[in-house]
Amino acid sequence: MKRKVFAVALCLSLVVSLFTACSSKPTSTDGGKVIKIGVFEPLTGENGGGGFQEALGMRYANKVYPTVEIGGETYRIELVEVDNKSDKTEAVSAAQNLISSDVSVVLGSYGSGVSIAAGEIFAEAKVPAIGASCTNPQVTLGNDYYFRVCFLDPFQGTVMANYAFQEGAKKAAVITQLGDDYSSGLGSYFVTAFKELAGDGAIVSEEQFQTNQTDFKAILTNVKAANPDVIFAPSSIATAPLIIKQARELGITATIMAGDTWENSSIIENAGEYAEGVVLSTFYDEADPATDEAKSFVKGFKEYLKENKQSEIIPAVSALGYDAYIVALEAIKQADSTDPAAIRDALAKVEKDAVTGGISFDENGDAKKDIAFIKAVKGGTFEFLKTITVAK
Repeated sequence: MKRKVFAVALCLSLVVSLFTACSSKPTSTDGGKVIKIGVFEPLTGENGGGGFQEALGMRYANKVYPTVEIGGETYRIELVEVDNKSDKTEAVSAAQNLISSDVSVVLGSYGSGVSIAAGEIFAEAKVPAIGASCTNPQVTLGNDYYFRVCFLDPFQGTVMANYAFQEGAKKAAVITQLGDDYSSGLGSYFVTAFKELAGDGAIVSEEQFQTNQTDFKAILTNVKAANPDVIFAPSSIATAPLIIKQARELGITATIMAGDTWENSSIIENAGEYAEGVVLSTFYDEADPATDEAKSFVKGFKEYLKENKQSEIIPAVSALGYDAYIVALEAIKQADSTDPAAIRDALAKVEKDAVTGGISFDENGDAKKDIAFIKAVKGGTFEFLKTITVAK
């Protein structure tokens, strides 16, 4: 009987121990304190290339700043990464997984569509999110828990329209992707701005294509017939080389332009010589570091890219990913708490000198930025041309 009582007692003791271990929140195997930051990015799918580059910036920032002081104690910062697969439905599931993982703040996503889709999940859970390069206005509009460190599409579309007009363009064609918030939004802002500069008849062709479309000859034939001076074609990294190559193969000589997503070396690799002369707007230029943080980042991140067998040309989205992390870190410090709501309130007041310049937020959670960098493909690389400032 004594053996049975002992066995039962031992079992009860084990159950209590297991329950205590599962119900408490020790999030580190070494017994130290941990705060979790979610990384919400497309690591696969149509935008997987850009999402990976953005995540690299966040991972490097975590390497540079692996801990934070909260309440007089040192917390290790743990990144919890999820793949939203460049898909709006998958984005909702990925966002829910982050909330279930008890993250205190979320970084991402590359791609406005998936960011918009997940926004309500973060807001309902009262967990703040900081977008790095999601530029569509709908990401933050009406969502008190979404912030971002990049400029917006209305600004970017206006920048590219101004650049085209300043370079002598009088007629423009616009090619956008149906159902893609980034592509359709940016295209629309370009159209509005270019018409204001060059007149109502300045947009001579507006074409749309389907997701996963690979043959653009029909719409490009229409564009060629309109004889534009420039083609503005904001689209994904996967689509860009196809549009570029097929346009040149049809004998179209107009300058081909796009937004920030096209600053990716894989586009040059896949489009080859046809990429020469392509023009784009972007958030950052590694040759002109604006802050001490930026100077340190350029040196260290190039070494990090080399270690990870990546091209040592720094993508702007990597710099923005890094900035999203250090802005989150600053908010955690100011909140002096792991509580997501407290971090959200601190974010609204953050002012930080970051890699892409000074960052503070307006009433919508958007970064106060008014400068874009214009680059062109020359000799197989992205070459800085000029900066453009557009009055708000």
